[in-house]
Amino acid sequence: MPKFEDSLQRLEEIVNQLEKGDLPLEQALKLFEEGVKLSNSCRTELEDAEGKVELLLKQNGKLQPEPFDRPEAKR
Repeated sequence: MPKFEDSLQRLEEIVNQLEKGDLPLEQALKLFEEGVKLSNSCRTELEDAEGKVELLLKQNGKLQPEPFDRPEAKR
C-alpha cells in the first residue's frame, strides 16, 4: 500500500491531467477510476488518524495511545 503522501501526490497529478481535458475518453476514464481508488484510500487513512487522535485526547490529557479498531463503515 503506498504512503498517504505518495497517494495524495498521484491524486493531484491525475486531477491536473483530467482538468486539461485533452485526453482520449478511455484514458480519462482509467485515470478517473485510479483517482477514485486513491481518494478512498486517502480518506480511510485520514479517518484512522482522526480516530487515533481522538483516543489520545480522551486520556484526560495523558498522551497514551490505545489500539484503534476502525469500525467498518456502511457504504
